[in-house]
Amino acid sequence: MTLPEPSSISPLVRDALAVVHQQSLELIVRGASLDAVLEALCDSIDALDPNVVSSVLLADPDGQRLWPKAGRRVPEDYKQLITPLPIAPSMGACGTAAFRKERVISADIATDPLWSGPAEHCRRLALQHGFRAAWSVPIVSDTGELLGTFGLHHAQSKSVSTQDIELLEKAGHIVLIAIERTRAQKALTDALAELKKSEGELRTIIDMIPQMIAVLASDGQALYVNDLTLEYTGLSGDEARGAAFRRRVFHPEDVERLQEQRRDALTRAEPFENEQRARRHDGHYRWFLIRYRPMRDEHGHVVRWYATATDIDDRKQAEDRIRNENIALREEIDRSSMFEEIVGSSAPLRRVLTLVDKVAATDSTVLILGETGSGKELIARAIHKKSHRATRAFIRVNCAAIPPSLVASELFGHEKGAFTGALQRRLGRFESANGGTIFLDEIGDLPAETQISLLRVLQDREIERLGNSHSIPVDVRVVAATNRDLENAVAAGTFRQDLFYRLNVFPITVPSLRERAEDIPLLVEYLIERYATKAGKRIRRISRSTLTLFQAYDWPGNIRELQNVIERAVILCDGDTFSVDETWLMRDSKAAAGPSISIGTSLPQQQHLQSETERQMIEAALAVTRGRIAGPKGAAAKLGIPRQTLDSKITAFGIDKHRYKSR
Repeated sequence: MTLPEPSSISPLVRDALAVVHQQSLELIVRGASLDAVLEALCDSIDALDPNVVSSVLLADPDGQRLWPKAGRRVPEDYKQLITPLPIAPSMGACGTAAFRKERVISADIATDPLWSGPAEHCRRLALQHGFRAAWSVPIVSDTGELLGTFGLHHAQSKSVSTQDIELLEKAGHIVLIAIERTRAQKALTDALAELKKSEGELRTIIDMIPQMIAVLASDGQALYVNDLTLEYTGLSGDEARGAAFRRRVFHPEDVERLQEQRRDALTRAEPFENEQRARRHDGHYRWFLIRYRPMRDEHGHVVRWYATATDIDDRKQAEDRIRNENIALREEIDRSSMFEEIVGSSAPLRRVLTLVDKVAATDSTVLILGETGSGKELIARAIHKKSHRATRAFIRVNCAAIPPSLVASELFGHEKGAFTGALQRRLGRFESANGGTIFLDEIGDLPAETQISLLRVLQDREIERLGNSHSIPVDVRVVAATNRDLENAVAAGTFRQDLFYRLNVFPITVPSLRERAEDIPLLVEYLIERYATKAGKRIRRISRSTLTLFQAYDWPGNIRELQNVIERAVILCDGDTFSVDETWLMRDSKAAAGPSISIGTSLPQQQHLQSETERQMIEAALAVTRGRIAGPKGAAAKLGIPRQTLDSKITAFGIDKHRYKSR
């Protein structure tokens, strides 16, 4: 390359430099690449004077060499010669400026010693291309790191002027800005890439943890949840973000209950935890322990919250079960815990206990039939104790003692707000008995609408709480009991036939006390000892007349009545001989106003009269009452016996009580 005749830099350089500076900065601001900025800078400076050739050389990382980066007017063979240019004490203008880290002015390349020795070959080629002077400034960072050089080759041997120095310094400053911006951008890009990589690795680790995890913003809004959380909830990644996440996932009651508590805890910026129900993808809710931990910046401000969820549903269910079992236990505190109802060795009782042994090992539904006070509940307990469910709950429900409007809630539970007065969620008796046995006493008194729900439980082994349409599976063995004639109830339309068939899988009829009269002496002795010990008395003998009276009496109240009579007699007994007032076992005058012979009184000398006489008396009473059995004007009251006893006898004699209703 041959340069034009030497000339000095135009006096307009200052203004032109301002333009060059402005254009270069605009390129940097617009985000142009380092190559583009440096080439544009050299082009602009070269355009100021045809005798000037500018160039930018960048240092390699080890600070040993310079590499040409920009300068279109630099001859190609010269560029190849200085690629790379060693950084040394005498290596022309650029190599020496880089070494010294200060400005170098070569007013005459032909005579300047900086171009001798190792730089001699550069001198010859520079002179060959018409370069007579060379000026260079090092590009050094604020930390003192050498970044490169900016150089000018001039066709005229000359010393530098103020304008020349200003040109060099301003151009060097622009190069520094461009390099620093590029390096900062690269550092940011690298940092973001590393952060993204670290974030990806962290997410992979979080996704592999077998626990639900969420990352929350400082205000508690969800930013990210792991794969297990998405799998459990059935939500997409987008659906699991933002303020709506809590209302999508957690039970509305818990969101409302914990709203202020959670807000206060987030404000305190300290770790906290709570228990709430999370909705599974199939609509079921399970209890979780949610633990929150804050992540702070260098100033101590919370920038993230990390929340982990641990499934505690089994524990909560167990707590509810224990709570309900405790309620049931308190209800049973006043009930006798003794098994006197099944004390004895009579043939009828032995037959019942044989059936108990056979059915206990199965999960079959059992229907226990028998009069009031005959010990149906204790037979149910015996079945449970002999079963594989013996270690789990035995829950008793007296269907007749619960108001009809509350039976469904008692059995199946309810959600908060399911009905007036439902102030909180409550588990039903079926859930409390899960894994164990539920004893439905007085099943014949179950309301019609509840019969339908119970039928579903027996068929599908699922329940639905009131106020909740989601089915809940239960594993419960059902034992039911009644003193009613369910077949007659089915015929009368008061009991569902399909439910009766479901309950009547394995019927057991408990004998009344009069059917096991030979057990009375043993029972009397057992009960006397029990109540005497309780009363602090010592009774040694039993009056023979009392024992005869006991065996002659028909005991319409069965064992329960026997207990009450003996307890009263023990309290009144002053000596060591047990006796009772025989008037205690006489019929009430109103009840005796009917037939002169009580159906329930079957003395040994009257056995030949019992069957026919009782049938006639029952039929006569049914005729008078038009088939009505219960109530003060019913056949049972006229005959002076309990309604349940009359039902049993009507069944035994095969009497059709419905035919009297039309008379």
